[in-house]
Amino acid sequence: MTETPLAAAHVTAPWDHADDSPRITDVRTFITAPEGLNLVVVRVDTDAAGLQGLGCATFTFRAKAVETVVQDYLAPRVVGRSVRDVTDIFRSLELGPYWRGGPIENSALSGIDMALWDIKGKLAGMPVWSLLGGLTRASLPTYVSVFAPDLRTLVERVGRARERGHTRVRPMVQGPDHGRPQATGREYIRATVRTLELLDHELGGGQEYVVDVHGRLEPQETIELARALEPFDLVYLEDPFPPEHLGWLPTLRGHTTHPIAIGEVFTSVEQYLPGLSSRSIDVVRSHLSMIGGFTPAIGLAHLAAHFGAQIAWHGPSDLSPVGHAANAALGFASPHLRIHEHHEPSEAVKEMFLGAPSAAGGVIEPWAAPGWGVEFDAAVAARYPAVEPSRISVLEGHRSVTGAVVRP
Repeated sequence: MTETPLAAAHVTAPWDHADDSPRITDVRTFITAPEGLNLVVVRVDTDAAGLQGLGCATFTFRAKAVETVVQDYLAPRVVGRSVRDVTDIFRSLELGPYWRGGPIENSALSGIDMALWDIKGKLAGMPVWSLLGGLTRASLPTYVSVFAPDLRTLVERVGRARERGHTRVRPMVQGPDHGRPQATGREYIRATVRTLELLDHELGGGQEYVVDVHGRLEPQETIELARALEPFDLVYLEDPFPPEHLGWLPTLRGHTTHPIAIGEVFTSVEQYLPGLSSRSIDVVRSHLSMIGGFTPAIGLAHLAAHFGAQIAWHGPSDLSPVGHAANAALGFASPHLRIHEHHEPSEAVKEMFLGAPSAAGGVIEPWAAPGWGVEFDAAVAARYPAVEPSRISVLEGHRSVTGAVVRP
């Protein structure tokens, strides 16, 4: 049996041709690696002179798969549509494939969704944070990750970060993310406590720490770690459990006074509901492209506030400046922000992304340019081609000291 092609009415909304708003003429995807990790940028072009929008679709481990979904499956459904109908376009793309969701599909959807929000801001002549109701704070407090090969170097680097105004840090002695086998649970607990003790002693206190478990400990070990960390000043305890062990969250909540932050590996808003409804999550951590982009993130921010939780979006190095700007826009517009995870862009990134968010004195100031306030130079991006999967495979398939595969 031959399938009948979709009629235009099935793809577009019935009101879609009722005005003279700008129309989408093209969707382009760029994969670039200025810092050695693949960034996926989506650009939506329109029939209005000079009007383009940028979105972040980064899933660094599966960048080419995301590119395929954007170009072969999503772009044909949006070309010709009005740029004004951001929510309707998001819903039609989200529900289109029947089996929906997942990190690849959501990252592709995010690229188009963020680009349309960028365009909406440019049409209004406003930053995206202004479209959401305006500023709720004068600047965003930030924290940064500090990596080092050993404790002594870590103290020095945290000290230098502090001199730049960063009193909130995620200190990390390089471990399984950098080619070393993962320690046993007890070794990890002792090493974490020893690290914070040394930093407090050497730097005189005044630091706040993010301790990132990354879901690598067994549930009972996580509770033991939380108890051991009670004497320290934590911004939060991050990702104490992997998604398959979220049933342990209420137990952990009863064993620590530190805020519990979770969610960077979640791929849907619904995954937050059990922890929020049981008041076991204090801080929602989401990689926006993993849940589909800016539109669902707005809903997630409101959902978190309804349950008394705060937001602190995931902002690692494998996130484009467009994604960082989206995180910041929600932070500026939300009274429920806890902190903004910041990655200071390299000179190569700044050349490629004019207006990339940058921190001074440990904070980010609001931008005045419309949309995300970020422009993208495709010619510069071409100088930093995509990293082949074989080169980033060292970030996957972590193993413990016993040789067993462990969670990344």
